[in-house]
Amino acid sequence: MDSELQALVDSGKIAAKTGQQLQQLKPGTYCQHKSWGFGQVKAWNLLLNQVVVDFESKKHHTMQPQYAAESLQPLPEDHFLVRKTTGLDALKAQAADDIPGFFVQLLNGFGGKLSQDQIQKAVTPEVVTEADFKKWWDNAKKILRKDGRFALPAKKTEPISVREQALSYSDELIEAFQKARQLKDQVNRVSQIVKNAGIFGDKTDALQAVVTQAEESTSRNRRLHPAQAMELLIERDDLLKELPSLIAGPISLAQLLQEHESRLGQIVSQVAVARQRRVLADFLTAFPQDWDQRLLHIFQDAGYRIVAEIAKIFAENKRAEDVRLYLVRSIRDHSASSDILYWLAKDRATTEFSELIEPDVLAAMLGALERDQFAEARRGSKLHDLLIDDKDLISDLIVRASSSQARDLMRRLMLTPVFEELNKRSLMARMIKVHGELQHMVSGEPEEKEEALVVSWPSLEKRKAEYDDLISKKIPENTKEISVARSYGDLRENFEYKAAKEMQTVLMRRKAELEQMLSRARGTGFENVETGQVSIGTSVVTRDVESGQLSTFHILGAWDSDPGKGIVSYQTAIGQALIGKATGDSAELPGETSAKKVEIVEITAWQNTENEAVAVND
Repeated sequence: MDSELQALVDSGKIAAKTGQQLQQLKPGTYCQHKSWGFGQVKAWNLLLNQVVVDFESKKHHTMQPQYAAESLQPLPEDHFLVRKTTGLDALKAQAADDIPGFFVQLLNGFGGKLSQDQIQKAVTPEVVTEADFKKWWDNAKKILRKDGRFALPAKKTEPISVREQALSYSDELIEAFQKARQLKDQVNRVSQIVKNAGIFGDKTDALQAVVTQAEESTSRNRRLHPAQAMELLIERDDLLKELPSLIAGPISLAQLLQEHESRLGQIVSQVAVARQRRVLADFLTAFPQDWDQRLLHIFQDAGYRIVAEIAKIFAENKRAEDVRLYLVRSIRDHSASSDILYWLAKDRATTEFSELIEPDVLAAMLGALERDQFAEARRGSKLHDLLIDDKDLISDLIVRASSSQARDLMRRLMLTPVFEELNKRSLMARMIKVHGELQHMVSGEPEEKEEALVVSWPSLEKRKAEYDDLISKKIPENTKEISVARSYGDLRENFEYKAAKEMQTVLMRRKAELEQMLSRARGTGFENVETGQVSIGTSVVTRDVESGQLSTFHILGAWDSDPGKGIVSYQTAIGQALIGKATGDSAELPGETSAKKVEIVEITAWQNTENEAVAVND
């Protein structure tokens, strides 16, 4: 023992045990404290009853010798933390070239076991950089598994440890399955065996025992835990597919489905997402006569992922029309669940049911959200958030809505209690962007009643033809272009998508304009026109008061215009200046530079001998 320590012990100032402990903590010794971590003893000042330690976070920290002896653990020179301080280059080389040796020293320095997070904290950034850790760790796991001395758990949070005796990774996987008592753990262990099926070359007997044990566990749990029992059978089937030499017992997934046919929807929802499709696909085997009706029964109350998988199964079996008819009926009746509507809207760019994205779907969505608002499960939250977050959804839903439909939907949205006020206003603004005529419903201003438009039959037919072309051709083509462009990804830098959406705005604005004009239009052939004064459907001869020049004007419908033939709309400045004037009256007509004064010479009924009414293009 150091002479100073011995003197303190002999004088009774410290106990002999404390002296022996301090002997291990001479200046220069590296140590570990439970709270302050790694440090180095820098000096003793025993006359002042002090031990000076440099911790990473507390430099030149003084401690009483008694407390230092009890709380500091001396570390040997080959301890991982000491090597990280004194021989970092050699430690880096070992981490790159000798993974097993590196981990033996690392784990032994921390009580024999560490979790992945603890390993990352220990080696980064000094030994392995943060950027390189994942790649290094993935490679290290492969090497450690092959080594056999290390137990690597399936869960990230569980610790890695050093075994007393080496064990091959294949034996480790089999042993882990044999020790698993919970059904969920057994499923995970068999899944790991399936993923590493290539390493079990000479272990057919051991794997056959795994198959048998899995089937026995399934039989024991088929009544109380049917969902997990089905998952275990799925993993067994995958193992048999990987290793055809293994022999399966009589129990099958189809049998379990048949045993629980009265509560299949509940069971499927309890199956892990990754295996739900396998369970649903086996309905065709378990129920060959009515698999479609059973899947549709589940469809109504299923979650989003199950809904999507059921739709895919119908499509793969050439039965997509069944799903389409079901959707049409449930949307019309407002019985579609929020999960069905969420799937239909979220996957509208890729699903073959995109043509169902129509105004009725928005009404069904509001109904579903109102039903779910006070439900315990709050199933509608995903649909609620999608309507708010997807900036294009409202536009896609009401793009083909008539003005009356749009007004009804706006009124429904304004009255629904499922959205907060700010979100509701945002949704209403999106509707107004597509249907500008809805603005008055938000502003509170009364809607102006516009007078009827008198139009010629040819101009009316031309407008109707333009509207029909818009509805039946241009808008559907644009909707398809948007869907295709959306499938290209990243909408922020998607030129095709932006261009298609801009065209959609143009088309919808024109659609609203045409609907408004057609709703006001009153067609006429200009028969039985009174000629006592200028009116719609009359021909007027005028004389310029200054030059004496005669001009003829045919005052026709709101959409008629052909200046070369003297055909003018009654809404134009010339038409308005002449209407109501009688023969001999004066009128001022607008000219290129200034108004000119004319006299009404003659008023006659317009003769449509050459079908001269011409619709103006606006």
